Order: sequence, then C-alpha cells, then structure tokens
Amino acid sequence: MSITSTFNTALSGLSAARRSALTISDNLANALTPGYARRTTELVSQGDLFPGVRVAGVVRNVDPAVVSSRRGAEAELGGATAQAQFFDRMATLVGDPTSATSIGSRLAAFDGALIEAASLPHSPQRLDQAVAQAHDLASSLSDAAEGLRNMRTQADQSIATQVDKLNTALAEVQKLNVRITAAQSGGNDAAALMDQRDMLIDNINVMVPVKVVARDFGQVALYSDGGAILLDGQAAELKFTATRDTMPHMSVDNGLLSGLEINERPVRTDNLRGAIRGGTLAAQFEIRDELAVSAQDALDAAARDLVERFQDAALDSTVSVGAAGLFTDDGAAFDPANEVGISNRISVNAAVDPTQGGESWRLRAGLGASDPGDPGEARLLQAFGAALDAPRLMGSMLLGPGSMSADAVANSLLSHFASLDGRAEQSLGYASVLLTETQRIEQEQGVDTDAELQNLMLVEKAYAANARMLQTVDELMETLLRL
Repeated sequence: MSITSTFNTALSGLSAARRSALTISDNLANALTPGYARRTTELVSQGDLFPGVRVAGVVRNVDPAVVSSRRGAEAELGGATAQAQFFDRMATLVGDPTSATSIGSRLAAFDGALIEAASLPHSPQRLDQAVAQAHDLASSLSDAAEGLRNMRTQADQSIATQVDKLNTALAEVQKLNVRITAAQSGGNDAAALMDQRDMLIDNINVMVPVKVVARDFGQVALYSDGGAILLDGQAAELKFTATRDTMPHMSVDNGLLSGLEINERPVRTDNLRGAIRGGTLAAQFEIRDELAVSAQDALDAAARDLVERFQDAALDSTVSVGAAGLFTDDGAAFDPANEVGISNRISVNAAVDPTQGGESWRLRAGLGASDPGDPGEARLLQAFGAALDAPRLMGSMLLGPGSMSADAVANSLLSHFASLDGRAEQSLGYASVLLTETQRIEQEQGVDTDAELQNLMLVEKAYAANARMLQTVDELMETLLRL
C-alpha cells in the first residue's frame, strides 16, 4: 500500500468516526424525546480500487410491527376513553340509586308525598308538596335528557374539530413526503423529517387508525383500517358540516345531521364496518348516531310510562278521553307517534301547579274539577299512588320485558346505564393496559444509553487508531524528505 493510499484510508476512517460520534451524540441527547427513532451510521467499504470506508447514510431503527401495535393500542384507548366518558356522564345524569336527586329517589319521594297527602287530603301544604315532588320527578327526566342532548351536540362539534385536524395533518404529511424525497435525492440526512412525519401520523392514527405503506423515494401512503385512502401521493379531503344544536329527532337518515365525505364521496361512519372505524373520530360518530340515540330511547321509554300511567281516563273521571293527565308532553296529551324526545318535554300539568297558575287541590278533586269538592276525599290521591305501583307493559322493551311498576322502571333505567358504564370502564382499563405494554416494548427498542456509551468508546478507539496512522504517515514523509 502506498503512502498516499494509506493517508486516504486513514482520513476516511477519521471521517467515518466523526460521523458515527455525531450520530451517537444525537441518540444520547434525544433518549427521552417523544417520537425520536434511534439512528445508526451505516458504513461500507470503498473496495480495492479506493481503499477506506465510506458513510452510506444514517439509518432510523424502527420496527414497523411494534409501531403498528402501539398505534393500534393508542387508537383503541382513544375510542374507549370517549365511550367511557359518555357512559359515566349518563350514569351521573340519571343518578346513583343512593342519591337523593336520582330519578329513582325522585320517584320514591313523589310516591311518599302522595301517601302523605292522602292521609291529610285537606292540607294545602301536603298537596303543594306532592305537586312539587311531581315537578322534581319530571325535571329529573327532562334534565337528564337535556344533558344527553348537550353531549350529542358536543360529539357533533368534536367531529367537526377532528375533521379539520385530520385535513391539516394529512396535508402536512404530504408536504413532508416531498421534503424527504428532496433531502434523500440530494444526499442529505432525512431522519429528522421522518421523525416529524411519524409524529403527525401518530396524531392522525389516534383519530383514525391507519396502515402505513412505504412508497418509493422515502414517501409513505396512509390507508384507514376501513380501507379509505387518506394519503397516496395526494392527501384526501374530508368534509363534515357541524350542527349548531342537535335535537332528539335529528339523524343522518332524515338529513338533519351531517355525514362524512372523503374526496366528496359519502362513507360509512359506524364503528363496526365504517371507513374510519376505530379511534376517536368513529367514537364520536358512534356517540352521536348510536349511543345517544339508544340512551334517548331509554329515557323516552321511562318518561312515556310515567305519562301514560296518569293519562288513563278511568283514573280521573274529571279528565276527558285523550286529554292530558298529571304528567304531560309539554302541556299536551301523549301521542305515541311523537314519542321521540318526550323525556325532554315531560312536565307537570299546569292545572295542578301553583307556580303555573294552577291549584294543587285539583290533585285531590280531579284535574278537570270545577271546585275543590270534599276536602276530606282522598280516593284520587290513593288512585294516583296505586297507578305508580300498578304493573304495566312497557311501550318499549329497552328497559326489560314484562309488566313493571313505576319503581321497577326507574330501577331498570338506572341499572341499565350503570351496567353500560361498568362495561365501558372495563374496556377502558383493558385498552390502557394494552397501550402501556406496547409502549414498554417500543421503549425497549429505543435508545439504550449504556449501549450508546459503549459504542462511543469504540468509535473513540477507531478515531485514535486512524489518527495514529496519519501521524505515522506524517513521520514517514518527514523521514523521506530528509534523505
């Protein structure tokens, strides 16, 4: 080997050692940086014609299977969290059986007030109290329904927000694809750009789980688990129109709520076979279009049962057939064709409510009575109490089959949402454990500071050896020049 080739070989070794040291220092500095992928310097021999070593590039050490598992767990946790929050809020709205403000407790208080009023039917205070308890009972249903309606509106608005974020993130990934290709074509290191792109994909994945497909020149394509093309060269455009305020009767089918479009084509949004299934976006669609609708049905079934129990003309002879009873549908009699949203509209008949200009004595004498009648008569009050205890077939099977008393209906409503809340919490716990485990596996494949320091010592030795070789060449040249 000539002195010149020896010099060039040692110089290439120094250059490779310098680049390796820079890569190791980057790894150590970013050991705790989220989204950072460990780098290694790839070295190749220049061959016999050009002895020495050459830096072929910097490689990002990423296991696609591990990353995919972690992203799947993140998306699952996001969806489970949204559902758990919904059911937790619903359980709070209908109340805990031990709470004095729950629907069940309000019903028990109303029943007790009727018994007390029947024991002293001439007492205006007890009649007023019974009316007040009836009002609290109706309010407990309407307040729960209003809270549900607000959650549905929030889900609709969350969908709009996430769609905007998705469009922005997809456009940014498209730009990074172009920049990565340009960097690699120019022989520059694109690892930092790839880290940035992976972080954007992580954000997208939480909303819509994606499959990442490698393309030529360092680019990637993104497909949803449901098969929708989100990015392949060109970023897809998602469209959704938020509704200012949702109402119980609104749905995508009747055109009063917006669906989702991808590149101007409507797509399914259900969490089973939808194009965007899994993740937080599908969870919000599920809350708006399925879970909230089912919860509304349960509340409406309980409200309908309560209204119909007191709308029977045989119960109060002063009320004509088809007229409103003690509980009304926004002041009117209940119409089975208009059941949706009755829990939002349920109220106490104004004829017996002093706060609405009515007289509480009508609770004793009859809602349509022309005068207070016998102040000691308690038969109607007793009949009202019996109506609560009477078994009735539910207009809806959602809360259970068979005949049920009003108390059984209330308990079934509370247990229905408590059970859903419990199952949602279990799913959330499982998703949380799964994410923790996948993150642990990914972290184990990240930067090992001990190993990096060991590599740095090897690089230091290689640098010193090549430097010593250059020093030896220099000494040989000086010896030759002195001859």
